[in-house]
Amino acid sequence: MAVLLQIQGVHKSYGDQVLLDGADATLIEDVKVGFVGRNGAGKSTLLRILLGEEELDAGEILPHPNLRVGYLRQHDPFLPGESALDFLMRDSGQPDWKCGEVAGQFELKGAYLEGPVSELSGGWQTRVKLAALLLHEPNLLLLDEPTNFLDVRTQILLEHFLRGFREACLIVSHDRAFLKATCTHTLDITRGKLTMYPGKIDAFLEFQEERREHDLRVNATVQAKQKQLQRFIDKNRAGANTASQARSKQKQLDRLKTTEIEVDLPTARIRAPIVEPRHGSALRCIDLSIGYPGHEVASGIVLEIEHGARAAIVGDNGQGKTTLLRSLVRSLDPLKGEVRWGYGCEIGTYAQHVYTSLPKDQTVLEYLEYQANPGTTNQEILAQLGALLFRNSHVHKKISVLSGGERARLCMAGLLLGTYNVLVLDEPGNHLDVETVESLAEALLKYKGTVLFTSHDRHFMKRIATSVIEVRDGQAKNYMGDYDAYLYAMNKEIDDGERELNARKTSIPVKPNGKAAKSAPEFSEKDHRKLRKEITNVERKIARLDEQKRELSAQLLNATDPKEAMRLHNEVEAIAGELTEAEERWCELNGT
Repeated sequence: MAVLLQIQGVHKSYGDQVLLDGADATLIEDVKVGFVGRNGAGKSTLLRILLGEEELDAGEILPHPNLRVGYLRQHDPFLPGESALDFLMRDSGQPDWKCGEVAGQFELKGAYLEGPVSELSGGWQTRVKLAALLLHEPNLLLLDEPTNFLDVRTQILLEHFLRGFREACLIVSHDRAFLKATCTHTLDITRGKLTMYPGKIDAFLEFQEERREHDLRVNATVQAKQKQLQRFIDKNRAGANTASQARSKQKQLDRLKTTEIEVDLPTARIRAPIVEPRHGSALRCIDLSIGYPGHEVASGIVLEIEHGARAAIVGDNGQGKTTLLRSLVRSLDPLKGEVRWGYGCEIGTYAQHVYTSLPKDQTVLEYLEYQANPGTTNQEILAQLGALLFRNSHVHKKISVLSGGERARLCMAGLLLGTYNVLVLDEPGNHLDVETVESLAEALLKYKGTVLFTSHDRHFMKRIATSVIEVRDGQAKNYMGDYDAYLYAMNKEIDDGERELNARKTSIPVKPNGKAAKSAPEFSEKDHRKLRKEITNVERKIARLDEQKRELSAQLLNATDPKEAMRLHNEVEAIAGELTEAEERWCELNGT
């Protein structure tokens, strides 16, 4: 297989912070690589370097002459009032039929394709961006946290797309489930070095831990030998008869070296509130309708959640997950029906927007002193802050200078200092690195209370959820099973949809009299080559006519002479007729 890209001895620093320190890696065609590392290790920086947006301090990037890079943009590249189809045509320069064909792979049809793209949810806008990527026919895709803020259904669709994509990918993600489903190789960045592992993320993490344990065992053996040699040297170096032996042992000692083992980076240690387990129903929803004045989001909701359950609320973006959570905690009044919490439920809430509304003039310590329950000692507050990596001078930092991740951890610290026996968490993993999310998962597994949460992190949901509530099409359904059962249902639905689409493409046509037409005769390889050649010729003709039509339409708009305008109009009409015939022929050849 051809080498698409070589990274050789690259260095990159920002002041005293070294991100790349003589790093090397090779990307091969057709190989999908998951790019992992701690927050701030340099993953996004390396992507920007590969895109030519940042310069190296030293080293070189060697691309293949035919390298075509596609990058999933995080910002919105859309124009005001532009439809998804308009954007795809503008971005790719491809005709509308080609853009529509590719968009259909991401279920972009009807109003989703032809309506204003600005009105689509974040998940659907990501689908538009992915379709735009595919239209450029890249042979290397660079994806930076592609699952951020995507609903589960769009994540699964993205997985299906990547598994069917026959070119190379480099994917930065903290979502282990997504990497496991899409990537065959793992690229790790740690302390400025790149390590390529020819295996999936789970195998890499096991290998990493096994290598560390091996190095520890070898070091223990080496250190024991070093002590033994040193004792012999100290005992015999002064003796006339043993001095030569001591010098020989000294040479052996000098040759013995231990392997340098990386010290673990600081990791947050989250401890959930200690509460007494309860039994019976924690929450009941009776004929509940949720939404806003003049806009009903979902109705007829009937739910019952037992004490001790960990219920994940899922659904496509914009379907009403957060609206349901807000209604359950009474920060939004129901339009109809009842929300009944069990006796003695103390509810603690973590919302997506909370960390953006913290009092900026307070310090970290002052905020937590205000949030803590009466009677909480200063030592307990400092211990909780230390567990969430606020130590020493960091506890006196103003909230205004904290990063998004630090603010999220501070909100989490305030919540965990309470005595809540019900936790309602809206996207608790956003802005937290993978190690902190793992620590949160461990804490919630030990928690004896009830948890209701939303999350786009499927690895987190798989570990935590004991039931799944899906908000979809104006309803809320409780899947009486774990997250694996829910994922199985979603994958089956998408697979059934793909099979149905393929069946429609290959189904036997029906004559107007209702009788099935005779099945088409079998084609030889020669016939297939002839068919493919004709399809290619028709596609070229469509592209040529489409370009001619655009040019003549532009001339027609600027024409001032009536005769010239009439001539151009007639030419446009004639080409439009040819274009229609060519597109109809293309559809016939493709069996649609």
